[in-house]
Amino acid sequence: MAADAFVTLLNEQIAHEYAAHQQYVACAVYYDAETLPQLARFFYAQALEERDHAMMMVQYLIDADADVVIPGVAAPKVAFQDIVEPVALALDQEKRVTAQINALAGCARAEADYTSEQFMQWFIKEQVEEVATMSDLLRVVERSRDDVMEVENYMAREQSGSESTDPTAPKPAGA
Repeated sequence: MAADAFVTLLNEQIAHEYAAHQQYVACAVYYDAETLPQLARFFYAQALEERDHAMMMVQYLIDADADVVIPGVAAPKVAFQDIVEPVALALDQEKRVTAQINALAGCARAEADYTSEQFMQWFIKEQVEEVATMSDLLRVVERSRDDVMEVENYMAREQSGSESTDPTAPKPAGA
C-alpha cells in the first residue's frame, strides 16, 4: 500500500505530466506551422512520452489500490518569439519535473514507502536523460537560430527516433 502523502503527490505529478504533454504538443504545433518537421516530430514524440509517464503513474496507483485523480490542466503557452523559446521553455519544464520527481522519491523514503521509492527510480533516471537532451538542443538552437536548417539537420541526424523501448520502464495504464 502506498503512503497517503506519496499518493497525494503522485496524483499532483500526474497533472504535471499531462500539462507537460500539452505544452509539448503546443511546441510541436508551433514548429509544424513554421515548416520545421524535424523539430515538430521531436516535440510530438516528447508529448507522447509525457502522456505515457502520466499513464505509468496512473497504473502504479491502480496497482497500489490507491485513488487516482485525473486532472484538468491549464492551457499551454502557444505563441513563441523564435525557434529558441520553445526549447528554453522545455528545458525549464524538465528541470522543474526533475525537482518534482526527486521530491516524490524523498516523500516515499520519508514515509518508509520503499515500494513507491523504487517505482520512482526509473523516473529519476529518465529525468537525467530529458534534461541532457533539452540542454543539448537548446545549445544547438541558440547557435543556429539564424540558420534553422542546421537545426533540422541536427535533429534528423541526432534525434532520428530510433530509440528502442526501455524494458525497465513501468507499464502505462491501458498498454
